[in-house]
Amino acid sequence: MKGEDIPYKMLSLDAFSQGLGIEILECEIGRCKIGMTVRKDMLNSMGKAHGGISYSLADTAFGFAANTHGKYAVSIETSINHIEALEEGDYLVSESVIEKVNNKTGFNIIEVRRGEELVALFKGVVYRTNKDWED
Repeated sequence: MKGEDIPYKMLSLDAFSQGLGIEILECEIGRCKIGMTVRKDMLNSMGKAHGGISYSLADTAFGFAANTHGKYAVSIETSINHIEALEEGDYLVSESVIEKVNNKTGFNIIEVRRGEELVALFKGVVYRTNKDWED
């Protein structure tokens, strides 16, 4: 399977990301850009998007990009900084670019944006297994 096709396969098997309405906007080896719209059912008790929404979007971008190199890759440590509150109807975009690939681990910083505005900053460490993605 070609690396840039892997995120599409992953999304087709990922009921959680599908339920969030995540869509792949651009994808190539080492890079994946995805987007989604904040819905009413994603709001917390204060009427703002639950923190898990921007986290899930960034984590998905991270996972998709990490897997484009052809090996199963899983996150082993992640964190997020929420910079701006998110509202119902906001369209969010997250892009993950894997700058450096080594045999087993990789580190990445992923931005979540609302238009040009940075709303969250996600950091992650990925572990690459020996298992290949197959067709």
